[in-house]
Amino acid sequence: MSGRELPGVRVLDPARVWIESEVEVGADTVLYPDVALLGKTVVGRGCVLHQGAWLRDTVLADGVVIEPYSVLDGARVGPGCKVGPFARLRPGAVLEKDARVGNFVEVKKSHLGEGAKANHLAYLGDAEVGAGANIGAGVVTCNYDGTRKHPTVIGKGAFVGSDTMLVAPVRVGDDASTAAGSVVTQDVPDGALAVGRSKQRNVPGWAARRRKKER
Repeated sequence: MSGRELPGVRVLDPARVWIESEVEVGADTVLYPDVALLGKTVVGRGCVLHQGAWLRDTVLADGVVIEPYSVLDGARVGPGCKVGPFARLRPGAVLEKDARVGNFVEVKKSHLGEGAKANHLAYLGDAEVGAGANIGAGVVTCNYDGTRKHPTVIGKGAFVGSDTMLVAPVRVGDDASTAAGSVVTQDVPDGALAVGRSKQRNVPGWAARRRKKER
């Protein structure tokens, strides 16, 4: 372990934790093995950083939990938030109080409001996510058109269904929803449901015909 003394901080295995000289860590925080705190990182009081957490130039408020093997680079994380496991917060990521970023979620230059959730397998880039919004699995903010980056705005209490592609610039209104598997290219009004997918068609007897053809 490098850097300044950390009074009141519980370091479970000092030989396997790296803390650079300008890092600040608040009292009652717990650091598990293989945590790395780099640059001008500031960790608040009562945080828990689980194994393999890697933070650079990042600020954590009080009571934040970083689950194993998460990478935070230039992020700002509000009180009571939970990040990971296996999450990535890139520069410009801001999480307000009690927001949740789960496993295999990447956040870049985006703001998540209080209590917003992106629990798994999503990409949020150049996005504004309102308080209490829920981002489903597989959601992507398609922010790059090959030339320029464009913003996505997701309103308060919105529900973005799994595997939704939000083609920026686009806005999903307050309390609006998107159906799973939708490609959303137009703004969704407050309280509306956007369905942007082809209609399902079932073909009866298809499996039996295929097996007969194979024989």
